[in-house]
Amino acid sequence: MSARLLPALLLAALVALTGCASVPAGAPARGDPWERLNRQTFAFNEAVDQAAIKPAAQLYQAVVPGVVRKGVDQFFGNIGDAWTTINLLLQAKPVAALNMGLRTAVNSVFGFGGVLDLAEEVGLERFTSEDLGQTLGFWGIQSGPYLVLPLLGPSTLRDSAARLLEINDSPVNLVWQEPRDHNPANLLLLVSARANLLNASRVFDQIALDKYVLLRDAYLSRRRSLIYDGEPPDDEAGGPEPYKKQLLP
Repeated sequence: MSARLLPALLLAALVALTGCASVPAGAPARGDPWERLNRQTFAFNEAVDQAAIKPAAQLYQAVVPGVVRKGVDQFFGNIGDAWTTINLLLQAKPVAALNMGLRTAVNSVFGFGGVLDLAEEVGLERFTSEDLGQTLGFWGIQSGPYLVLPLLGPSTLRDSAARLLEINDSPVNLVWQEPRDHNPANLLLLVSARANLLNASRVFDQIALDKYVLLRDAYLSRRRSLIYDGEPPDDEAGGPEPYKKQLLP
């Protein structure tokens, strides 16, 4: 899960709390026909997180100095900005793509590969984060059923297909093409991202009456908002994602 995603999901979950009590027990969840299987995968992911990923993140946070962790976050964030630039181009958003491309170039050249975020100092802020799932949604491919992926967490049928396409050609794998290089890099990215979520996940655990339901509803709401650049149509709130995002920012 992205390091910037869980805080947004937490906010959406807090909003969703007011409506959860009105759903009858045992009622089928809209958009989640595979709930039984999803809950099993969710339980598996939680067990792996508690046994391995969370302890590794806690150790990383305790041992690695904050300034180093920040540099790691910014380095991987810069790689993500390059992928965002590509997806903005695929979404026919040249102005936004140019802005993000300039941000990536400045940090790559003058910020030691993105370890320093010098672009923000000159007004080139990270105003969006785009992935292939959002690009497919932009062009009218609907999300499909909710799906929890082993280890990767919340997704949808469309976003899962996008992730499969991204596995071999992910930004990290393109930077480090040999498995002996990109596997440790992906592990560092995972641990770093999980460390950033320790506080947010603690709050999430405390408020969750049913953690699965809250995370599912928050994820679907957040992804729908991202598909529409924060402005989903009011007449279909919570429904499928018909095409129409703005072609320009």
